[in-house]
Amino acid sequence: MTEAEAGLQGLPTQDPTSSLIQLLNLGELEGARTDEDIFMGPSQQQPRHRVFGGQVLAQSLVAGSRTVDADRSVHSMHGYFLRPGDANKPITFGVQRLRDGRSFSARRVHAYQEGMPILSMIASFQAEDEGIEHQSEMPAGIPDPESLPSTADLLGKFDHPVARHWAYERPFDIRHVDPALYVSAEGPREARNAVWMKTFGPMPDDAGLHRAALAYASDYTLLESVLRRHGMSWITPGMSVASLDHAMWWHRPVRVDEWLLYVQESPSAQGARGLATGRIFSRDGRHVATVAQEGMVRVPNELKNDDFKDTAQGAVQTAI
Repeated sequence: MTEAEAGLQGLPTQDPTSSLIQLLNLGELEGARTDEDIFMGPSQQQPRHRVFGGQVLAQSLVAGSRTVDADRSVHSMHGYFLRPGDANKPITFGVQRLRDGRSFSARRVHAYQEGMPILSMIASFQAEDEGIEHQSEMPAGIPDPESLPSTADLLGKFDHPVARHWAYERPFDIRHVDPALYVSAEGPREARNAVWMKTFGPMPDDAGLHRAALAYASDYTLLESVLRRHGMSWITPGMSVASLDHAMWWHRPVRVDEWLLYVQESPSAQGARGLATGRIFSRDGRHVATVAQEGMVRVPNELKNDDFKDTAQGAVQTAI
């Protein structure tokens, strides 16, 4: 695959689910000669021209999975976002084969742009096995996703590139259980958040692709549990938010083209950083994955107490 074939100009306009599938269809780089397995992938166009963190997480997992036996699925990953990525350029993925044991394989994946790493990840893959089992219980009393407004319902009326992208171009249908934080922060200031999510269209019957796509979606709303606790929305004036790291564990088989409940909470925020954790459940109550992320959250001095109101202007999400 050449850089042009990898999507130097970004993905073509098409339905969001097809764009996601193409985004995760990495190719091997022709002529590469290093101690790593080298792949290339396109970048998804973004209104602010920064690579979406969930995209590079998902692509890195796909790259790693290409180097392990087909019967081994990713069960955990830990990644650090090192630099903002440029959504107008493709990404190179270098996979180092750390270990292949009897049941587990470990891979280190670096995502590069212009020779510089933008993400560093270690992922572990396991062959299916039997063992003890228990799980968290899915919260009770959650409204059905069909009863909740979609992002398009909430943002479709706004003539703004970020609003249009979130409303119509993202591959996942996101529906907030509590009032969404897109333009205001209504309701109790609790360090909790929950959304239903699924792809708009069907996905191929590829278990690894579904796990990678779940990593993609896990980065959408996780830090909202931090923002909600302090009465902040995504357009709080002068706010700057960026993901610093991302950890994820897959527990059970999952399909991202079926409704999933993503329950999130923030145990701590300090030092311009907020920690958020999330549990993902299938609609029938299976605990399919757990996520943790720390993010940078900076606000102007006058907003560092809880006595301010949201306004419809300011930053949506900026880089470090």
